[in-house]
Amino acid sequence: MKKKLLFLGPPGAGKGTQANLFCNKYGLSHLSTGDLLRDEVSSGSVLGLKAAEIMNKGELVSDELVLSIVEGRLLNTNDGWLLDGFPRNVNQANSLKILLEKINQPLERVVLIKIADDYLIKRLLGRGRQDDNEQVIANRLQIYREKTSPLIDLYNKQGILEEIEGNADIDVVFSSIEKALGG
Repeated sequence: MKKKLLFLGPPGAGKGTQANLFCNKYGLSHLSTGDLLRDEVSSGSVLGLKAAEIMNKGELVSDELVLSIVEGRLLNTNDGWLLDGFPRNVNQANSLKILLEKINQPLERVVLIKIADDYLIKRLLGRGRQDDNEQVIANRLQIYREKTSPLIDLYNKQGILEEIEGNADIDVVFSSIEKALGG
């Protein structure tokens, strides 16, 4: 079973849900940058207020901030980890690769959860988060296509990409992920 993982997919594809299930079952640390950033926002810190302003527009927080958060968490994990929400672009992927080589924890597998836009928009609107409205969702999907989609090609060329269909029940998607990762 691979233990140094990254889940990719558009916002609302179920990355967080699947990551929680997978990490709970296999004892991995779930490194969700979205959750880390939301925790920072709810703390009301200066950094949290700045992050909130950026996130509420559907834009991405700076690479340096996210990478430093991720590095701190990776250094405190022993039994493997699963990244969810980072990297979001090729520059971040390159920075992450350098970091992972430095700490001798190379990425073993990338799972792409694919999902149809109409299904995904309904799912996001149903979450009830303050930052989930149609304009913000449309902006997020546009950013995803422009910035994150090239990661699919990058990881495919590295031979570590597994594509999973996300338009299914949670347990069906989970089983597909387990099978793809050798579980």
